Amino acid sequence: MSAVPEPLLELVDVRAGYGAIEVLHGVSLALHPGAVVALLGPNGGGKTSTLKICSGILPVEQGEFRLAGRVVNGADAADLARLGVCTIPEGRGVFPNLTVRENLWVATGTGTSLRALEEAAYQRFPVLGKRRGQLAGSMSGGEQQMLALSRALGTAPTVLLLDELSMGLAPRVVTEMYEIVAQLAGEGLSILVAEQFARAVLPIATSAALMLQGRVVRTGDPHEIDRELSTSYLGG
Repeated sequence: MSAVPEPLLELVDVRAGYGAIEVLHGVSLALHPGAVVALLGPNGGGKTSTLKICSGILPVEQGEFRLAGRVVNGADAADLARLGVCTIPEGRGVFPNLTVRENLWVATGTGTSLRALEEAAYQRFPVLGKRRGQLAGSMSGGEQQMLALSRALGTAPTVLLLDELSMGLAPRVVTEMYEIVAQLAGEGLSILVAEQFARAVLPIATSAALMLQGRVVRTGDPHEIDRELSTSYLGG
């Protein structure tokens, strides 16, 4: 019987907040290599704060944040980026007043050449090659997400954090974006997705966790959670 691999990213009884207000009340979560974990729940449930812990923006007050078994409490966003953690925040995170090519150039600070970034981006998303001189803010929401993904993948991450990938996108585009996420997982990337609309991400997730009021109240197989949980707070 083969041993279960150690989680690549793990939160163990994590508590955190903003000032005197605690918003995460003992969150435990595990992301294994090559997995897609769907972090589900309504707005205000703690999903984005959990991703902020994982990206080094929000500090751990109690508990442990681990990467590959190593406790990394206190590591900031730059430290975690060097360790292979990359985040695409809510709202896509592109520079709207820069062109596609200039947005990719920003990612060269990680040490990857612009030529390599462009080659990888345009091969994966040919439409970006056609838009290379276009201002990012003038592109469609789906194209902006493609650009955000291209910038993130240019850093050769091992862990990708996605916050509300579906926000502002047409249903057809959401389906296409999650098909791309599934392809990335198939290539070995480990992905944690915070998503309000469960139906968007559950088809490609390997496991799911439901957050309510700053706590993970249910984890399990995506299909079981899809059947069991009310669409009144997961979204249609």
